[in-house]
Order: sequence, then structure tokens, then C-alpha cells
Amino acid sequence: MAKIKYTKNELKKQKDQLKRFRRYLPTLILKKQLLQMEIRQVEMQINEKNQQRERINAELMSWVHVFGENLNIAELVKVKETDLETTNIAGVDIPVFNKVIYENMPYDLMFYPLWVDAGVQKLKELFSADMELTILKKQAELLGEELRITSQRVNLFEKVKIPDTTENIRRINIFLGDQQTAAVVRGKLSKNKLVREA
Repeated sequence: MAKIKYTKNELKKQKDQLKRFRRYLPTLILKKQLLQMEIRQVEMQINEKNQQRERINAELMSWVHVFGENLNIAELVKVKETDLETTNIAGVDIPVFNKVIYENMPYDLMFYPLWVDAGVQKLKELFSADMELTILKKQAELLGEELRITSQRVNLFEKVKIPDTTENIRRINIFLGDQQTAAVVRGKLSKNKLVREA
């Protein structure tokens, strides 16, 4: 507990601090709840995207196994750039996935079988799902870190700042009350002494 002065000015300062802490605490609690809700939504999106990725991968593998050809269609898919944007959720800037832009890779139609077009499309879908998963995990990480910090602040206010300030106010009030009582007693003693001397 910090050292305090037992004065009326300190009492006013402590009361102002308490009022400020009590005003900020609901905002922090609201932010914490918003972050928890956003994290749950992102986790649901991650689960959905994982299921979608597994489904795409199973479809792609079934084609490769059906034709049993020794082809590397991954060389036909090259990422040109990833289109991302940034949004702000509860004071946290997080990346948002839009799409992956691919280079147009020409290939010899005589060399590759007919199913390669569909395979390349599925591979692009798989790469896009992987990239979106990466971005969703980054969102969860950033939101989780902000939730951790906000939870610490809520606990600081609820368990330390507000109780300490309330205790300081109580102690200053007791001290000032004792001082006032002592002043009244001294005044009566002085008055009685003056009355006896007169």
C-alpha cells in the first residue's frame, strides 16, 4: 500500500481516484466480455475452416489416387499475393483474410491429363483455406493477448486499486475525525482553564 498523507487534500484526491476507478471498471469489463465473444467466434471459424480444409484435401487425394499418375500439380499453382485488410476489434488491430491471388501458370494440355484443371482448382482452394486458417490463428492470438492484458487490468482495479483507495479514504476519515475530536477536547480544556483562572 502506498504511503498517504492524512490531509483533506489527500482525502479529495483519493475520492477522485476512487470515482475514476469505478467509472473505468465497467468499460474494462465490457471490453473483456467483447474480447471473449470475439475469440469464441474466431475459434468456431477455425474449426469450420479445418473441416473445410480436410474435405478439400480428401477430394484432392481421391483424384490423385484414382489416376495414380506421378504428377506434381503443386508446381502449377503459384501464389502471387495475399489480399488482407486490417480491422479493429475492441482496440486491437487484427488482419482479415480476403483472398489469395494466384499467378496464371500455363501448362501443356498434351502432357497433363484432363482432371488437372479440377485438381489445380482444388489445390488453390486448399492453399486459400491454409492461408485463411493462418490468419484466423493470428487473430485468435492477438485477441487472446489483449484479453489477457484486459483481464489483468480488471483484476487490478477490482482487487487492488478500488479496495486500497477505499481503505485509504477510511483511514484518512478516521484520522481527520480523531483530529477534529482532539481539537474540540483541547478547546474545551482551554475554555475550562480560562474559566478557572478568571
